[in-house]
Amino acid sequence: MMVDFPQGAAIVFGGSGGIGRGVALEFAKAGTAVAICYNRKEDVAQATAEAIRAQGVKASIHKVDVRDRAAVDALAEAAIAEHGRIHSVVWGAGPLVPQVPLADWTEEQFRQAVEVEAFGFYNATRAFIPHMRAQGGGSFVHLGSAGHDWWPKLDGLSVAPKAINEALIKGIAKEEGRHEIRANSVLIGVIDAGMFHELSAQGVFDEKWKEETHKLLCLKRWGEAEDIGQAAVFFASRRANYVTGQTISVSGGFGV
Repeated sequence: MMVDFPQGAAIVFGGSGGIGRGVALEFAKAGTAVAICYNRKEDVAQATAEAIRAQGVKASIHKVDVRDRAAVDALAEAAIAEHGRIHSVVWGAGPLVPQVPLADWTEEQFRQAVEVEAFGFYNATRAFIPHMRAQGGGSFVHLGSAGHDWWPKLDGLSVAPKAINEALIKGIAKEEGRHEIRANSVLIGVIDAGMFHELSAQGVFDEKWKEETHKLLCLKRWGEAEDIGQAAVFFASRRANYVTGQTISVSGGFGV
């Protein structure tokens, strides 16, 4: 039977978020150790690690501010020391996104979004590419937005910085393929977890919003965090060992 992952771990940035937790659990189900990165939600990160360990799989948690290059470098050293190898980097870090028209963004809002999502991902690539080269390869999986294909009204503070990362993914695929480093993106639609729950609780996503959004979906239901996790696991695993520079939209057919 083919083993999907080499020895070592997948590291999940944003692993304490609703989607990130689901992604981390799917990697554990696939039989690989997981390093969970978090910024504020230590309790969620710890609970996720405990759920993974209950499956007989190794897990570790790591607090990091992804905007801080030195902190990300230190995180990489700690995760590699803990697991021996990081074979996959899953990028899902990001702040709660205000739903604001592009013309009304403040400079602070846009700067914060880009610093966390784009500069954060850049910091992660700089920390882990040398390690992957030395180990004979690896995989980057970016958790992007289905808005990359069809701009969603008011969600631009999520879509715009993720578009930077989509370009970086293509660059990694193009430049690092000779080192057996692959890079792909999972474009995420409305998922019944994380930010969707938080903004629904705030009344941002009301019944009218949900009704109108369903009109844009081929599948008239929300996705689950495990749907994203399964796509991420595929891209990172040996089952996709000849797939790089690609995207898959896990969005229920959003915008088709």
